[in-house]
Amino acid sequence: MTIWQSLTERADAYVLGLMEDGERRRVEEEMGTDEALARAVGAARDRFIELDLAGPAAPVSTGLWTRIEKGLNATPSPASATDRAPPKATNDNGVSRWKRLALSSIAASLLFLAVGVYALMRPVEPQVIAILMNDTGEPVVMIEDFGNDTAKVTPLVDVAVPADRSLQLWTLPTKDMGPVSLGVLDGWQMATVAGPALPSPQEAQLYEITVEPLGGSPTGRPTGPILGKGFAKAPRL
Repeated sequence: MTIWQSLTERADAYVLGLMEDGERRRVEEEMGTDEALARAVGAARDRFIELDLAGPAAPVSTGLWTRIEKGLNATPSPASATDRAPPKATNDNGVSRWKRLALSSIAASLLFLAVGVYALMRPVEPQVIAILMNDTGEPVVMIEDFGNDTAKVTPLVDVAVPADRSLQLWTLPTKDMGPVSLGVLDGWQMATVAGPALPSPQEAQLYEITVEPLGGSPTGRPTGPILGKGFAKAPRL
């Protein structure tokens, strides 16, 4: 086992991936109870954020982006005018003025309701999409950021999450702001997370998922190993 001269050196070695598997696992276990170590790892992640930004985005097949864009373009067709129109009376010569006004009001209400339902059912388009890759270059999860402080998480592979660990989604809006949590995932499944108010997401913005102590990072910064990371692209609609 390598002997590190200080807590900072140990945290740096962990973040830079210089530790052997056994030693790395010991650090991850200790961070659950050692707040000083967890803070040191969080600070190291901030210090070396430039390495994440300098790394080229992993290639994603053209076919994958085509399937994603095709799915985003598939919007439900609005109800036809025939579907919305109320049935006509066979003979309205004897309908009073007040009854005609009531029928007109009902028709207007039905039309308003149809328009409202269509607006609610029409899917919101994400502003950016990021395919997060693991350290072997395998796509593990798709992130859709809608720019309204919410993001959709769609797993692409099976991942076993230990019972004493949580997965946490992060993004890097700006270097000055540093990594910001978009939320802790409630298991490895499709989910929508709601984060803090952030600037509108941009192309090439960094996203990543890390394995953290149960309930999320104790420091408010990424501390655990990275499950997947990637850079955002804006859909070509």
